[in-house]
Amino acid sequence: MSVKLSIEDERNKGSIQGNANRTDTRTEIKVLCFDISSLSQIRQVVICSVGVFGFYLLYGYLQELIFTLDGFKPYGWYLTLVQFAYYTVFGFVETSVKNVTRKIPIKTYLLLAMLTLGTMGFSNSSLGYLNYPTQVIFKCCKLIPVLIGSILIQHKRYGLLDFAAAGCMCLGLTLFTLADSQVSPKFSVLGVCMISCALLCDAAIGNVQEKSMKQYKAANSEVVLYSYSIGFLYLLSVMFFTGDLHQGINFCSQHPLETYGYALLFSVSGYLGIQIVLTLVRTSGAFAAATVTTCRKAVSIIISFMFFDKPFTFQYVWSGMLVVLGIYINVYSKNRGKTDIPELFGNVQRKLQHLLIKLKYNKYSSHSHTLAHV
Repeated sequence: MSVKLSIEDERNKGSIQGNANRTDTRTEIKVLCFDISSLSQIRQVVICSVGVFGFYLLYGYLQELIFTLDGFKPYGWYLTLVQFAYYTVFGFVETSVKNVTRKIPIKTYLLLAMLTLGTMGFSNSSLGYLNYPTQVIFKCCKLIPVLIGSILIQHKRYGLLDFAAAGCMCLGLTLFTLADSQVSPKFSVLGVCMISCALLCDAAIGNVQEKSMKQYKAANSEVVLYSYSIGFLYLLSVMFFTGDLHQGINFCSQHPLETYGYALLFSVSGYLGIQIVLTLVRTSGAFAAATVTTCRKAVSIIISFMFFDKPFTFQYVWSGMLVVLGIYINVYSKNRGKTDIPELFGNVQRKLQHLLIKLKYNKYSSHSHTLAHV
């Protein structure tokens, strides 16, 4: 009987020690500077989702609000310069606090900076020639240039669902753009060209960033600092020689609050928003992140129609729903192959074995407890 009790004590000690080890090795999950590791996954998702909605809705609202200023239409690239300056400061502060050192070669950052500049510069400038909802719909369709580029450059092969997703996006995007061209006085083909160039750069930057960060194990803050600081130098040089820098400074100095002030809030919300999105992907996966960001974009479009005067047609609604359908088909096709049948049965088998061991141990534990009182 004493032997059995000793065995039980050892098992309890081992269980406590195992739980302590699991607690020590738990991955730290932070939203900004707040540790949410001890919370349940549902609460983590809720907190991240609230953060994504809050920061990105503010980001979209301020971005559109800046372009309502009379005469600001030609200064989209100057806004990009200011935004890059803010992001450089944010990245420098974060890397200094975390003691992050550069791991990716400078020549890679020269390319990343150019692509980042193209993505954000063309995107900001397009708002002078397009409605904000049209710009958001275009951004949702990044899959299309990614798919085409992967086939032509990397010779990748895709399944039927991937082409169905691209088809839904193309159709929805075409119908949305046609509706905008018919009812919006702000529509311009130049704006479509700008946002299309932004999409092409965005599609390319994703592949370069992913490859570089995996190869060199680089931190997000490092990539932000060097991409935006070098991009700032690129744009500063170009605008200085073209004379656009002087014009932008003169115009914004007349409206400092509506330009530099809003741009600061706009940049802070965008910078913090991307950090929360990365946390959401790490804690809940790509599907949850895609769901939250897609809902956020839909709410951004609704807010745009509510707070800013623009024409509306129901063709916006069902063409936008086609784009959303394409997004979910794409996410489903990516996640479908991650859990195959053998792996599923293996997981079920392991859980059953764990349950049987637990039942046997509870039976043995109750039996030894009864003997102890005899």
